[in-house]
Amino acid sequence: MKKSPDQPIFLRDVEIFQDLTETEIDALGKKMPLKNYRAKTVFYTPQDAGEILFMIKSGRVRLYRLSASGDAFTTAILEAGTFFGKMALLGQRLYGNYAEAATDCTICLISRGDARKYLIGDERIAYRIVETLGKRLLELEQRLADSALKQVPARGASLLLQFANKQAEYESNEVLGNPVEIRCTHEELAQMLGIHRETISRTLKQFSRLNYIELNRRRIRLLNMNGLLDLSTV
Repeated sequence: MKKSPDQPIFLRDVEIFQDLTETEIDALGKKMPLKNYRAKTVFYTPQDAGEILFMIKSGRVRLYRLSASGDAFTTAILEAGTFFGKMALLGQRLYGNYAEAATDCTICLISRGDARKYLIGDERIAYRIVETLGKRLLELEQRLADSALKQVPARGASLLLQFANKQAEYESNEVLGNPVEIRCTHEELAQMLGIHRETISRTLKQFSRLNYIELNRRRIRLLNMNGLLDLSTV
């Protein structure tokens, strides 16, 4: 498979490679194949056999599950620089999830053998993998707690702040006090919260009237982080 010439540059932005030198990242990038997916393409299903790790070079990926009635429930929206997949030695499980390209995507594919050789074999990468998985577990626990204990406005504010914190961490910026623009649709937020689209749309309009957010096409600009933080604790 032909490799993109800027593939090593992409790897420099992947969270688990941040401790590697540019020379090491360049060498690693030459060993990893890429594949392109058009938006709305489902490229992983629970029926797929074998273990594989995906790293997002560009675009966004939606992970979702289907209920018994066929309704989709979004479990995560993943941005470029993120890894996910089905690989026991990395503690990765998709647990019945489907993976869909939310936008046009370029994905790096890593086999179990390559993961063992190039990822687990380097203690710096292995440490970052454990750190990243720990953060994801905390995010999931927060969402579950919010779902059980909070009303929709508080849950919506909490989810927006999760998106903002993740983006700020990726860009090495502070969140509070600085506007942050996140990429997500009303439908994506509704599916992640397990509510109707109309409900989250009403909630976002309420946040907009308070001047806590600014609504744009497929993007939400967070203007008042402290205000959202107060709402998230109600």
